[in-house]
Amino acid sequence: MDVKTICTNRKARHNYKIVDTIEAGLVLTGTEVKSLRAGHASLQESYARIDGEEVFLIGVNIKPYEMGGRYNHEPTRKRKCLLSKHEIVRLIRKVESKGMTLVPLKLYFKGSWVKVEIGLAIGKRAYDKRAAIAERDAKREMDRARKEMGREH
Repeated sequence: MDVKTICTNRKARHNYKIVDTIEAGLVLTGTEVKSLRAGHASLQESYARIDGEEVFLIGVNIKPYEMGGRYNHEPTRKRKCLLSKHEIVRLIRKVESKGMTLVPLKLYFKGSWVKVEIGLAIGKRAYDKRAAIAERDAKREMDRARKEMGREH
């Protein structure tokens, strides 16, 4: 099936350690889908919350559609995720017992359907973030050195 990424939450992988991911559908209006097809969305500062036995995306910013007129949507409204009861129960169990949080990682089209990839995450501490940055910089330096060694021979 054809997958076209609309937007990703790059900061999520920096601020959280992603333990598990799950794919969910979204309940959207027509103008929201048209705006998403144009690529006008942002996952920054967004999160997912479990209310009762339903999962909602909060803070996802989908820009109003230019041609929407009076039928346009509210940009940051609460949007319902489509998950099976079994998946929701599993998420509730993990979030309540282990102190995890739900973070939207990616918004994309799968065929003609809009999907969101939700990550089950644990927050990183400041020193974890610094260690990850140092590790990435060290790897970059090693790759650069290998490239230089390859040129000399």
